[in-house]
Amino acid sequence: MTLRILHILDHSLPLQSGYAFRTLAILRAQRDLGWDTLQLTTPRQGPVEAHVETIDGWVFHRTPFRPGILSRFRAGVYLDEMRHTARRIAELVERSRPDVLHAHSPVLNVLPALRIGRRHDLPVVYEVRASWEDAAVNHGSTREGSLRYRASRALETTALRRADQVTTICEGLRRDILARGIPADKVTVVPNAVDVEAFAPAAGSDATLAEALGLAGTTVLGFAGSFYAYEGLDLLIDALARLASAQPRLRLLLVGGGPQEAALRARARAAGVADRVVFTGRIPHGDVHRYYSLIDLLVYPRHRIRLTDIVTPLKPLEAMAQERVLLASDVGGHLELVRDGETGYLFSAGSVEALAARIEQVLARRGEWPQVAARGRRFVERERTWAASVSRYAAVYERVLGSVAATAAPALR
Repeated sequence: MTLRILHILDHSLPLQSGYAFRTLAILRAQRDLGWDTLQLTTPRQGPVEAHVETIDGWVFHRTPFRPGILSRFRAGVYLDEMRHTARRIAELVERSRPDVLHAHSPVLNVLPALRIGRRHDLPVVYEVRASWEDAAVNHGSTREGSLRYRASRALETTALRRADQVTTICEGLRRDILARGIPADKVTVVPNAVDVEAFAPAAGSDATLAEALGLAGTTVLGFAGSFYAYEGLDLLIDALARLASAQPRLRLLLVGGGPQEAALRARARAAGVADRVVFTGRIPHGDVHRYYSLIDLLVYPRHRIRLTDIVTPLKPLEAMAQERVLLASDVGGHLELVRDGETGYLFSAGSVEALAARIEQVLARRGEWPQVAARGRRFVERERTWAASVSRYAAVYERVLGSVAATAAPALR
């Protein structure tokens, strides 16, 4: 018997995000295990022209969205989205007969999955990549502690209690889930990981790209990811300004884009370092390694907020896999990945002074970089490959399948 899993997703390729890349890695590893997967995205994918779309050989079922009368109100939009999602889940369940419904964050995905799962006697696994209330705070639509925040948190907790099993991406989120009263034997960490072959150490820097970006012969600080306020890129620009006179060859390479890009460009101009900061814009995921090869020191200066203290990012793992040296703020999410002076370096979150001083210290310790980089790569190879990470789903699926597990077991191992 081949296990068939219906994944219910917020969005997917061709959109590019850490969420989409984690999804793709999970799908590949599950297929390698011999499991059959179906992929459904909700209305949050955005406007779609067809019910089914094939991207890079992967078939994604889409959920076309027609706003109803409820969509005149903010909460009503969510209800309309869930109504459309439930209808599409029901169609796929009746047509493809999956064994498990695997709903990924946000909570708007798991609630319709629970509804259809109960109707068809199908188990539901809920994968928490971030909590609904924290996502609302992150995007500025609510304040922590507000009535809407508390209502969002209550909704998240209800979904966690109703799901048959819960998976999450890191220990910080697991602790938060357990604090809501969810039993420990119901929660499994399936951590972010890296394709160690795709992110192999670079043979050398891309000289052609360095010349094109004006970085030849310089020392490059770098960041790769989305430009959200919590990433702390404002601190990084301010630290560069502090170091400018003492480090005339120091440059900053910012790879990616996002809602803070205009503000960051303005900040660089105001700090007098606009000519030292290179903004690449968003680039294809497959080209990221070319930009990594130019960076001497990758910096992840996240501010300390609830989200960054409990959620681990993906980008530092990619950097370690490529044997890049990294410096990160000491928020909880980074502490799960980086051991100071062993697999990377840490500084006190939120402090421009601490960041600037630590950059100077780390740049002065280049002699130990090869050892630090090698230990980072070994950490990824030992603990954070997708094959090892995704294999943890086997026990989760066995638990939710119950009596079916006896016949499904050969496909689960």
